[in-house]
Amino acid sequence: MTKEANITWHESTISKLDRRLQNGHGSCTLWFTGLSGSGKSTIANAVSNELYRQGINEYVLDGDNIRHGLNGDLGFSEYERTENIRRIGEVAKLFVDSGKVITTAFISPFSSDREKVRDLFEEGEFIEVFVSCPLEECERRDPKQLYQKARRGEIKNFTGIDSPYERPTSPEITIQTDLLTVEEAVEKVFEYLRNKNII
Repeated sequence: MTKEANITWHESTISKLDRRLQNGHGSCTLWFTGLSGSGKSTIANAVSNELYRQGINEYVLDGDNIRHGLNGDLGFSEYERTENIRRIGEVAKLFVDSGKVITTAFISPFSSDREKVRDLFEEGEFIEVFVSCPLEECERRDPKQLYQKARRGEIKNFTGIDSPYERPTSPEITIQTDLLTVEEAVEKVFEYLRNKNII
């Protein structure tokens, strides 16, 4: 990707710190990553609901929703998956600058893509949440019957079947959804946010 030489970044007269002070809390991106069916969207939405209930400025960036609009032109080749993650990383960065706590729910299977997104943020603003769940359990849940279709060859390049998922090696938070309830998972995220003085 090339950048035009005559395009410059314009700093806002209202800073990220100004917005955080007005809000009374920090801002960050909670980047939920894991296999399809692991529980990413469920937990991300539950966290967002609790943030909202507590009066914290929040927003959910959901993988399926983003592909309906902003990334509607992208398919599922390796390049397109990388571009999908790059774009949403840039959007998440803008939301963090606006003073919000962002929850995202993306498979984001490649560790290099996740690290590129991390590099967009200042220290402590990108919180990788590995939603760990055995493939067998994800297949058992299979809410959209995607694994069944992938096993039948109807979906190509499906993560966990014929396309790899690279597990995070040092995520800030790991949630084992075959062992924890949604409520316990939410509390684990909130404990981290409180310990880091984000909320």
